Amino acid sequence: MFKKILIANRGEIALRIIRACKELGITTVAIYSEADSNSLHVRFADEDVCIGPGAPGESYLDAKRVIAAAEVTNADAIHPGYGFLAENADFAEVCQSCNIAFIGPPPKVIQSLGDKSFAKQTMQNAGVPVIPGSEGIISDYQQALEIVKSIDYPIIIKASAGGGGRGMRLVTKPEDLKTSFDAARTEASIAFGNPAVYIEKFITNPRHIEIQLLADNYGNVVHLGERDCTIQRRHQKLIEESPSIAVDPALRIKMGKAAVDGAKAAGYSSAGTVEFLLDSDGSFYFMEVNTRIQVEHTISEEITNVDLVKEQIELAAGKELPFSQSDIQFSGHAIECRINAEDTEKKFRPTPGEITTFHTPGGLGVRVDTHAYAGYHMPPNYDSLIAKLIVHGKDRSEALLRMRRALDEFIVEGVPTPIEFYKTIFEDPIFIFGNYDTSYVERFMAGPQKTNSAKHEEVT
Repeated sequence: MFKKILIANRGEIALRIIRACKELGITTVAIYSEADSNSLHVRFADEDVCIGPGAPGESYLDAKRVIAAAEVTNADAIHPGYGFLAENADFAEVCQSCNIAFIGPPPKVIQSLGDKSFAKQTMQNAGVPVIPGSEGIISDYQQALEIVKSIDYPIIIKASAGGGGRGMRLVTKPEDLKTSFDAARTEASIAFGNPAVYIEKFITNPRHIEIQLLADNYGNVVHLGERDCTIQRRHQKLIEESPSIAVDPALRIKMGKAAVDGAKAAGYSSAGTVEFLLDSDGSFYFMEVNTRIQVEHTISEEITNVDLVKEQIELAAGKELPFSQSDIQFSGHAIECRINAEDTEKKFRPTPGEITTFHTPGGLGVRVDTHAYAGYHMPPNYDSLIAKLIVHGKDRSEALLRMRRALDEFIVEGVPTPIEFYKTIFEDPIFIFGNYDTSYVERFMAGPQKTNSAKHEEVT
């Protein structure tokens, strides 16, 4: 087991990793920028190193500074969390060359699965359903035109190295193809340094379902059920649930097997997630693999009682998976709401600033992962996430009621948050009965269909 882990991240995920390390008896090192000098992850780590100014490129994204901090503190492993360098294959390779363990999959796996067209081909070869579209990179407009003829509109153009909705264009009619194709390539080049794009059939009104995986270095892979991440805005998740109300036991087995088979074909190890689009007819299609721990890993922990971060660390240290698929038991229902410093009245515009009042909810089945406190200043340099509010109940009905209660107790003043917005969603009959898809938030903000029939006792 590792003796000292440097956490190459900040905020709530850095604190989450610190807690896991402490329970494993591992010394922790926090790195921080000048903008994060008052962050709680610095306070609760055993050691800390300032690695630069607030700009991410001069601190958390500067691989040389991160490695230097690990070397000067004699850390024998680095946990990247999510974001920043978490899915950077070059950084993982540098860690290895410096005899520092990278807590994540091997560099070659990160690189291959980070290329979405290659990942799609890998999954297809493993028998995992994929969305109809191009076999690989589309090099020019004429090639794009030929692909679209075979799958018809609507189609979506995606950056091969992309994420977060960048380098992505939805095309619904032929006259928009050329402009959208050129725009996607330009945006991909600016955002990722790689203009490569591919084309897929656009699945109308799907659900976004992801399967949590754990894999060791010996070919053993298990899944921990699905998370429903359908409630999004601009491809950014807001509310996540596990299990999904749209996935029955038979489909869960089918999707779980597909994710496991795909991971084995890719030579995957560590914690990871395979993301799918679920059509209304029960068909599902591979989207991408996230080669890291995810923000919403918490709800999988709640329904399986498995500490994913501790398992991830132990797998990186060479431990074999301590359980098989048959050992994974699912209990109850969990929901997570992301509490961001964002103004929902201004299209979720990030609003950094000082949090003047901060009171978190409590009670049975309520968990809050946060790095914030009263008097904490949310810096403008980073993601706007303040906290993750997670509830667990014996079933979805209890979880919904518990989330309503927890949202009522959650007080954040000084910066706007979506707490009030979430309260209205959790009273909306469409959400309560689970009849939503990825366009739900846009339609809800345009004018949700309120009725007086959404009684608590009607929740299913």
